[in-house]
Amino acid sequence: MATTALPPDTDADIARVTEALAMITPRWNVRILLALSGPPLRYSELAARVSWLQNGQLHPKLKALCDAGLVERTEHTARHVTYGHTERATALLPVLPMIVTWAEEHLEKADRPLPAIEQIEDSLTLLTRRHAAAILWVLKSRNEVSGRVLARIVMPSSDWTNIYPPLRQLVADGLADTEGNGRPYRLSAAGDGLGPVLGTLSAWAAGQPLDQAAHHPVWGKPQAKSAPRPWVSSPSRPAPAALPSARAVGSSPAWHHRDLFSHAAVGRPTAAIPAGGPRR
Repeated sequence: MATTALPPDTDADIARVTEALAMITPRWNVRILLALSGPPLRYSELAARVSWLQNGQLHPKLKALCDAGLVERTEHTARHVTYGHTERATALLPVLPMIVTWAEEHLEKADRPLPAIEQIEDSLTLLTRRHAAAILWVLKSRNEVSGRVLARIVMPSSDWTNIYPPLRQLVADGLADTEGNGRPYRLSAAGDGLGPVLGTLSAWAAGQPLDQAAHHPVWGKPQAKSAPRPWVSSPSRPAPAALPSARAVGSSPAWHHRDLFSHAAVGRPTAAIPAGGPRR
């Protein structure tokens, strides 16, 4: 059933990407997947790798990842059970360093170098805002669009003024821009830079090879870049140690257990332009 006024294929594409993000964004999910990026582990071995999880937290997380088709539980004997990646999870891993590359370029700089895992978690938090994927799709395909028109496309069965809370959030997160009240919205440089990430997630969610991202009808086509915006940022910092290469989509990332550190406050692209939008 369509949830937007976009063509059925586009509506289904957005729904698949939204579902994919919902699988991996919940807290600790990516860390558990990275801890399993090797030979299958027994529960006690995995628990030792994610020791920050309190007793009782790991089991429901594992069950949810198994239900999502990302982790496979293998019962060798009644007392010997292992957990490992499914083929779907293995195919997802190359997307993660792409998120790190985007975060290094567009997230506001922290006081200390952030490990790759925190860059991923912070970025996923921004992408899973309510209606974020649909709004980003429309802004990318139309370049500029008013709030009222955007509402008719993204949430056709709701009061059109309901578009403004998610729009203002995207502006505050630095993924969208507007020049002020009553002016149209467009992608920011950071929002436009999400093209490789969203295109690759779309390919993965549709069960296609990741190199199909280059042919995505919205995110794969060369389009005019958004006007550059001044970023308010602290001085650049060195890349995190053992940061995997994200340039080759099909390559396997060199994740290391030492990349898993405590979670920090969510980073976001710095919004140098004041958040605008029509007043309700």
